[in-house]
Formats: sequence, C-alpha cells, structure tokens
Amino acid sequence: MAINYADLKGKNVIVTGGASGIGFAIALAFAGEQSNVVIVGRDKSKLERAANHIGPEAHALSFDLNDIGNLPDLVREAQHLVGEPDILVNNAGINMKREALSVSDQEFQDIVLTNQTSVFALTREVGKGMVARKSGNIIMISSMASHYGIPKVVGYTATKSAVEGMTRALAVEWSVHGVRVNCIAPGFIATVMSSNALDDDPERKKRVLARTPIGRLGEPADVANAALFLASSQAKYITGIVLPVDGGNSIGF
Repeated sequence: MAINYADLKGKNVIVTGGASGIGFAIALAFAGEQSNVVIVGRDKSKLERAANHIGPEAHALSFDLNDIGNLPDLVREAQHLVGEPDILVNNAGINMKREALSVSDQEFQDIVLTNQTSVFALTREVGKGMVARKSGNIIMISSMASHYGIPKVVGYTATKSAVEGMTRALAVEWSVHGVRVNCIAPGFIATVMSSNALDDDPERKKRVLARTPIGRLGEPADVANAALFLASSQAKYITGIVLPVDGGNSIGF
C-alpha cells in the first residue's frame, strides 16, 4: 500500500534539474501527491517533455541556474506559475571525472558555481519568502561521494560536502522562522548517467555491489520517497539532517 502524504496536496514545489534522473523522479512523486510542481533546467524541450509526462500538476521553467544575478526573476516566474513556493528541492548539479592534478582553476570554479554558489543563491531567494511567511521546506541533494574518498571527482566531492554544511547552517538559522532544511545523500542510483559509468567499468560496478548490503543499485524513486517524507508533516521534528539513501553501501564491508 502506497503511503499517502495528504498534507502535500496543493503545496507549491520547485525542483531544479527536474527533467531527468533523480530530479524527474522527485517531481513525479510530488505531482503524485497533487502538489503543484515547477521543474527547472536549461533544456526547454526536455523540460516540456518531462512536464507533459508528469501531468497537469507540472510546469516547465527553462532557466540557467548559473545566471546568479537573475535568480530573483526565476523565483518570480515560479510564483507566477504556481504561487509562493512551499518546498524547494535543490537537485541540479554537474560532475567532471578527471584526476585532480589535471583539473584547472576554471573547471573547478565551474563546478562550484553550479553545485554550490547557485544552490545557495536560489535557496536564499526562495528562503526570503519562506522566512517572511514563517513556513517552508528546503531539501538539498548531496551525494555519498561527500562521505567517501572517491578519486577523480574532487570538485564534485568538495561542492557536495559544502551543500551538507550549508544544510546544517541554514537549518539552525531558519528553524526559528518555521523553515526546515534537510539533505538527502544518494548512493549509487540507477540513473542513465551512473549506469553508463558503471557499465563502462565492470570492476568498479562489482565492487559497488559487493559492499552494498541490499545488493543492487538504488532507483530514483527511492530518493523521491525520501524527499516526500522530509517535506511532509511526518518529518515536522526533523531538520538539519543528511539522510543517506544508499542501500547500506556506506556501512558495507
């Protein structure tokens, strides 16, 4: 029997990177609870296809999150589409697999801009309204990479670690204003990107599965279900946490 989060009905939700993978699964899950969902990304046609697939609860909003100075416009456009945002899911992010000695300053800064600076800037802009209304819910999407020492992803790891620190700082600062801030750290999830990477490296895939007690890759819906719980009133006494959704990989031996 599916869990029903009746309190999410009619809530206004922004999901960045909502056209595919984990972001799409999260948007689909909120729409399934009859929330009004705005999915944000750069690829307009991809967003529109995703919104059509999700259904009438979904709205596509094409925007480059790296355009920091115009993020207030993004928030206003989302407000125009569905109303004041009740929930923000910061899912959008980029990665680059390369040995640290070969990563340039600009390449590192590009990852910081997308995964860290734009996340804070959008959270701040949405948070202004939430703090004023004394109500709101923010969910960051980190990665178990921030808990491991994984080679060749230094920029990604550093920025996801920053997102987890940001989660704790904002949770403490905004809890008094009725705004909860939590983070989900997915492990190895079967998205197109991660599946392709692991399929190209069978030895690594074997190691991943060997140390995952549940014995399989996670599904995007597993992360989406965690997001629904954290956004719902069932988690009303939870803030500032980083929730691993990793099939036990972080404790596997």
